[in-house]
Amino acid sequence: MNYAEFLEAVRKQAGLPPTEAANVIRATLTTLAERVSGGEARDLATQLPAEYRGYLHKEVEFAERLDLVEFLNEVRTRSGLDDQRAADGAHAVLTTLREAMSADEFEDLESELSKDIRQLFHSAGRVWA
Repeated sequence: MNYAEFLEAVRKQAGLPPTEAANVIRATLTTLAERVSGGEARDLATQLPAEYRGYLHKEVEFAERLDLVEFLNEVRTRSGLDDQRAADGAHAVLTTLREAMSADEFEDLESELSKDIRQLFHSAGRVWA
């Protein structure tokens, strides 16, 4: 999946204009990188278009654990979107990410995330509580 295809998939799923979709992609990938190990962030970066790889750069190897609400709050703050649009956007980014990744890499990624955050990869409805 290339940059334009990824952006368009997120935009359509979340119902966002292109600028907001780009912001939520940046916010979600940056927040995601903080929740996984440095090695996993580097592995994940190899699965994405070059334009998104910088969002997954991290200086430390450890992962910061947060629950779903904290994760979505980080995405909301970074993206500048309201609660529901940030949650819908994060869901769209992660479901698009799942489609863009190899099955093995997706399994590795999921293994480093809490169960409640993993629901963003799979849930069909709204996730904001």
